[in-house]
Amino acid sequence: MLGFPEQPIFSTRAHVFQIDPSTKKNWVPTSKHAVTVSYFYDSTRTVYRIISLDGSKAIINSTITPNMSFTKTSHKFGQWADSRANTVYGLGFSSEAHLSKFADKFAEFKEAARLAKERSQEKMELTSTPSQESATGELQSPVTPESINGTDERVTPDAAFNTEINAVLFPHSSTSISKHWEAELATLKGNNAKLTAALLESTANVKQWKQQLAAYQDEAERLHKRVTELECVSGQTAGVKTQKTELNQTIEELEAELKAREEELENLKQEVEEASQLQTQKDSLAQKLQETELRSAELESQLLDLEQRLENSQLESESFRRSLRSLLELLDGKIFELSELRDSLAKLMESDSS
Repeated sequence: MLGFPEQPIFSTRAHVFQIDPSTKKNWVPTSKHAVTVSYFYDSTRTVYRIISLDGSKAIINSTITPNMSFTKTSHKFGQWADSRANTVYGLGFSSEAHLSKFADKFAEFKEAARLAKERSQEKMELTSTPSQESATGELQSPVTPESINGTDERVTPDAAFNTEINAVLFPHSSTSISKHWEAELATLKGNNAKLTAALLESTANVKQWKQQLAAYQDEAERLHKRVTELECVSGQTAGVKTQKTELNQTIEELEAELKAREEELENLKQEVEEASQLQTQKDSLAQKLQETELRSAELESQLLDLEQRLENSQLESESFRRSLRSLLELLDGKIFELSELRDSLAKLMESDSS
């Protein structure tokens, strides 16, 4: 495990590759599956690094420098060259969005590394040309090596003369002057600590730049030798350029075909999603249709029951009408009989009276 004190400031998952050191063309996978790739910030060295671990093995340990660049070679693949490690790293992501996010972070931390380098250079320039510190009053004391180290408390002759006069004429003010010089000494000691820290930081940066310069010189020499070898090879075999052109065309055709396949795959995924949605809608409609059929059967049963009840009701009504008609006819007969009886009674009454 790497002894890196900081926490990751951004992490993602990707398949890690390195360029084949023998051919400088083919990619060699350094992880069997997708692993975590993280950006770290080292506050002690003020640098950003890309770290990836496969178990306890570090498969990426790359320091971001201002001259690095991250290149997107496809929708889901990107790469960058690390001259210190003398290799080229490649990352394969699961989606284009993850690749874009990693590239944006690379550009952001690259700019931060550039600003940190400029600040370090400015601190070095400041430490190489130290300025004089002014006192809080009208007196000024130059910053000498002795005063920076905190071993000398010398003042100018005029200041010393004025101090002696003030001590004689104004004995009560000697205490305030002593406090003033104590404050001046504390200020100088604070400045000494700051300058010492800046000097240490600048020294560390100089060592780092020397290492980078040596690495760049080695890389330039290696590339020069490689160019010379390629020129010799190209001079000996004139057909290499033709083969290279054909290979480039083949690669472009394969990339175009791969892109078409990826688009076709995306279309198929969309069609599968739409088919899944349609199947869900179909199942829902089938369930609703089944419920409707059950409801319709219940309604038909209720309708038959109502029709039977209506028919029975009509039969009962017809029977009631018949009974009522019979009663009416019987009632008419009784009324007729009563009428005849009345007439008979009337006649009897008339005959009795006469």
